[in-house]
Amino acid sequence: MATPNHASFAEAARVALRSLRASKLRSFLTLLGIILATTTLVAVMSVIRGMDDYIATQVADMGVDGFRVERLVMIGQWDPKRYLEMQRRNPELSREEFAFLKREARLLREAGMEASRQTAVNFRAERMEDVELRGVTANMGVITNIQVAEGRFLSETDDARRLPVVVLGHEVRQRFFPGGDPMGKTVTVGGRPFTVVGVAKEQGSVFGQSRDRFVLIPAETYFKQYGSRKGIGYAALAVDRDHLEQAQDEVRSLLRAWRHVPPGEADNFGMFSSDSLVSAWDQMTSAIAAAAVAIVSVFLVVGGVVVMNIMLAVVTERTHEIGIRKSVGARRRDILNQFLVESSVLAGTGGLIGVVLAWTVAVVVRNTTAVPMVVPLGAVVLGVGLSAAVGLFFGIYPANVASKLDPIEALRADK
Repeated sequence: MATPNHASFAEAARVALRSLRASKLRSFLTLLGIILATTTLVAVMSVIRGMDDYIATQVADMGVDGFRVERLVMIGQWDPKRYLEMQRRNPELSREEFAFLKREARLLREAGMEASRQTAVNFRAERMEDVELRGVTANMGVITNIQVAEGRFLSETDDARRLPVVVLGHEVRQRFFPGGDPMGKTVTVGGRPFTVVGVAKEQGSVFGQSRDRFVLIPAETYFKQYGSRKGIGYAALAVDRDHLEQAQDEVRSLLRAWRHVPPGEADNFGMFSSDSLVSAWDQMTSAIAAAAVAIVSVFLVVGGVVVMNIMLAVVTERTHEIGIRKSVGARRRDILNQFLVESSVLAGTGGLIGVVLAWTVAVVVRNTTAVPMVVPLGAVVLGVGLSAAVGLFFGIYPANVASKLDPIEALRADK
């Protein structure tokens, strides 16, 4: 048997939901501010969660002691003018520079080189478009944390002899050899035959994009086929975590010396590490969160004020009913609780609608763009809970007005 409090809560909730259904347009306009606030809150938290996953993936790929050197690097706020300037003044990285770094650097445990492009891969009658072809040195598996599930990784011998061998990404392996053994088979990469020597472990997806749609061939084989004038990048591991900054400074100094960059002039290459990614993302997250808090606060205050006004109107409409309840023994606390529950359920319903809307937006954005959006359970709970709390807070005044009505005066009110 339900307790009186439970019964009162259930009845108040039913009354609130009936009121929502009875006047759909008024209810929508009442809850619009809360719906927008919850949608904004959940959407922002979803973007941040998706980006957190992406940053964690990038950090895992580089390791805590790893960093990369690229021709163009822009981390943090996008600056198109600066980007165009970098395109103008930053020359391509070269094999000669890489050889110089490997020879002169003393604080690097590993240094690798890679270049990439999009290509098609064929096996017999099957064809797979838009596969990332990466030419890599033999140590790139260690540097970028690419592990082998079958066969072996590329070797120094493969690279030195420019052999036509290939390591398949998991998605490519599943497409061409879903139930068979790919080892020793010949696939066509960019119109040339390659022998499969290994398959990489599955890495999943980030930004809704597969990280397993690639093939790896020896760097020198890649350069023989496509040339070495464009798209080269370096990846390196410091001797240990404590020497990461010193290793980056050493590489920066060596590259500036090789390129004859005058003192005081900006680098004409880019460099980033896991620390720089995390730091830039933390700064960006803080800015996004601050903007979201401001927007959500405005929407919630506006939505709360509207809920309060609607509840005051409801009190006026139900004055006679309140008088009857008080005359048959309802206490002031019972009336207070009834209207507080109604305002909380009303606002909580708006929060629930906002969550559904944000989830729909997240699914659409994730499936149609490269923006990662993952709706965390905490965002759902926070969105609905905060909405209900706003309804509770702004419902205090109307509930207090209702609870203080004199029963005799209330009964005299028109029905």
